[in-house]
Amino acid sequence: MNDMLVNLYELPDAGEIYVGVEEQGITLRRARAYERHIVAAWAAEHFSPKWESEVKVALSRQPVSCYIATRDKEILGFACYETTARGFFGPTGVGEGARGTGIGKALLFKCLEGLKDLGHVYGVIGGVGPKEYYQKACGAVEIEGSDPGVYRDILPD
Repeated sequence: MNDMLVNLYELPDAGEIYVGVEEQGITLRRARAYERHIVAAWAAEHFSPKWESEVKVALSRQPVSCYIATRDKEILGFACYETTARGFFGPTGVGEGARGTGIGKALLFKCLEGLKDLGHVYGVIGGVGPKEYYQKACGAVEIEGSDPGVYRDILPD
């Protein structure tokens, strides 16, 4: 799976995306350091132990580089940046029951804006599965020859 590149200084305005999510009673916010164990456990339970590790890294950064989507104090999804490598987006995941609400796109934009705020002009989406999704959502372009990229010699779980 190749990496993709996002031009951060040409990001579209995500205001409508955020409003659409908020109108469903969903809160988008940075995870807080004292919630590290909760968010990391949720990522492990719903996705993978490797993503749990990356969430822990994101929650050790200052500012925290993990956003979560919640409703009624329940996690619905998460997204991180600057975990495996500088300038990288991911991992990200939305719980099965919350898919189709726009949370994934909203979390993507929160993280891309976070990368831009850190001074990056381009962001990398590593090891992309749904290439067409990222092309449409944020204008990402495939980086030819980037497989396996940073994700090489991965230890088994």
